[in-house]
Amino acid sequence: MAEGRTLGMGELETVEHRPSVMAPFSRGILAAQAARGDLVVLTADLGKYTDVYPFRDAHPGRFHNVGMAEQALVTVAAGLARTGHVPYCTTYGCFATRRAYDFLAIACAHGGANVKMFAALPGITTGYGGTHQAIEDLGLMRSIPDMTVIDPCDATEMEQVAEAAADIPGTVYCRLLRGAVPQVLDPRSYRFVPGRTMPLREGSDVAIVSTGFMTERCLDACRALETDGVEAGVLHVPTIKPFDAETVVDFVAAADRLVVVENHVSIGGLASLVFDAMMERGLCRPVLKIGIPDRFIECGSVPYLQDKYGLSTARLTGRLRSWLASPGGPAPIQPGGRA
Repeated sequence: MAEGRTLGMGELETVEHRPSVMAPFSRGILAAQAARGDLVVLTADLGKYTDVYPFRDAHPGRFHNVGMAEQALVTVAAGLARTGHVPYCTTYGCFATRRAYDFLAIACAHGGANVKMFAALPGITTGYGGTHQAIEDLGLMRSIPDMTVIDPCDATEMEQVAEAAADIPGTVYCRLLRGAVPQVLDPRSYRFVPGRTMPLREGSDVAIVSTGFMTERCLDACRALETDGVEAGVLHVPTIKPFDAETVVDFVAAADRLVVVENHVSIGGLASLVFDAMMERGLCRPVLKIGIPDRFIECGSVPYLQDKYGLSTARLTGRLRSWLASPGGPAPIQPGGRA
């Protein structure tokens, strides 16, 4: 990222040692349209901030802006799905889940409508406070029957999910990474498969299970832990629902401790899924949860907020070091405190 450049709405901060890809979502939907020819893209007056203008410019007759009306966005998409189209919808996650929850549940998932919702500003990726931060969206969406729920890691996975979503039966909810997105996974070897987890590192001291862009930060933290002689494994879980419980539990069972990391409130998200799966198998491990606390997050710059609430690489690394050095287990994170 150029020095002094201000992050765009919902953009992730890039790092010096890692490349980034501009608008991988738009690349994926253009590839899906080229392969299928039946996509229709709709947005609720947020085309600029959801990276769909390249599709609009290439296929103007297949692009519709319904205005600031998320419920209409979903119902129009449901109708288009029933006429043989594959509608891709974009808006912010807070609006898709809070304003249009019933419409996604009934107009789409209840009838198996082939609607794909890509929702920007997941978790703490905007400084606009509780009204715009979709910090509970994964928990809300995974509670809807027959819904597929995805939280991509990086530019590689974002592009592949956007392309693959058209072939996933029924309604899909996917967190949208936009703008200049860091590239963590090698596009030459990585392939997103719905419902499948991806082990990225092996380690017997601690198993780290993560989702979304926090997987990148977990990998960076593990490299720092190597200097402490800690063998940490990382399992990336892009698909929240359907959940690959068997692989997750097997991964956790191979290590002495467990850490679950997510850009989501630590209620109803990945941690809840992991713990349920462990209890069903009778597996117990010392556990550290790293996620957003159960509160509305204030306004502020994204780097400041992510650091304050423990989602930055530095805070994540510090918490892991502190917890691994303490046989008594983790202490609850305090906003603004230092690990």
